Amino acid sequence: MIEVKNVTKKYGSFVAVDDISFTINDGEVVGFLGPNGAGKSTTMNMITGYIEQSEGEILVNGYDTIKKSKKAKGQIGYMPEGVPLYNDLTVKEFVTYMAELHKVDRKIKKQKVQEALKKVGLEEMQNKLIKNLSRGQKQRVSLAGTIVFEPKILILDEPTVGLDPKQITEIRSLIKNLGKKHTVILSSHILSEVSQICDRVIIINKGKIVAIDTPENLEKKVSNSNTLYVTVEDPNNKVENIKIDGITEIKLLKNNEDGTKQYEIRAKENINLNKLVFSEFAKENITIFEMKKPEATLEDAFMKIIKEGDDK
Repeated sequence: MIEVKNVTKKYGSFVAVDDISFTINDGEVVGFLGPNGAGKSTTMNMITGYIEQSEGEILVNGYDTIKKSKKAKGQIGYMPEGVPLYNDLTVKEFVTYMAELHKVDRKIKKQKVQEALKKVGLEEMQNKLIKNLSRGQKQRVSLAGTIVFEPKILILDEPTVGLDPKQITEIRSLIKNLGKKHTVILSSHILSEVSQICDRVIIINKGKIVAIDTPENLEKKVSNSNTLYVTVEDPNNKVENIKIDGITEIKLLKNNEDGTKQYEIRAKENINLNKLVFSEFAKENITIFEMKKPEATLEDAFMKIIKEGDDK
């Protein structure tokens, strides 16, 4: 468990993190999000013990990160952005070195190195030099070095940055599996990734926590219940010129190859939009092929929350 209690970090007169509090429970996978300069990296560095907070308290599995710093740090495996590796070492040599740094018992060190390599799918590459690996493979090496001493908590900073779609899918699957046995904090700019992996999301902006919720709940908060995407056969462009009481906007989204058109239709909140569109389009002999509600995404929620904070 991670407990952040009324934590503030100041650099002179500048307040990077402003009186934040949150708890991350054992076994949770939590996304930590925020725009550049929001205080996200500062907060993660305070949790890992790399920097000290100016005020407040951080407990990592019950250990105070200042008073019991060694104990607290021993609970955390941190994978920073940028894959800092020793390129002239083999995969096995690097992971072994990380095991030694974290004082893994010599009697079980070889076993733990092999277990870590197996978890990240690098058993067959363990004797290759790191400099000869692809970026995705290097991410796996870094992840193996992070988990080799079996920390209870993993903090992963932009673990899929710079990877191709296949590599992203592979690393994402690895993180999901790690989440079964570890508490995970995941920082990422790929919000679809966070939505798929994380149990909860913490959003920070201007040094303050502005939202803590599940991805699903955050997405629901920004979904527009009275918007429809409607695909129609409309050779005479009747839809664009139709006037229907209660509808506030009709916008052409795209012309499809089969000759149909997709429109976005918005209405006042108290209007039954489905029923209205069916009845009014039928009167105009407009054939409806598909009608669906737009799906809100975590990115929509993130942008709305950040904008609301910026407007204050």
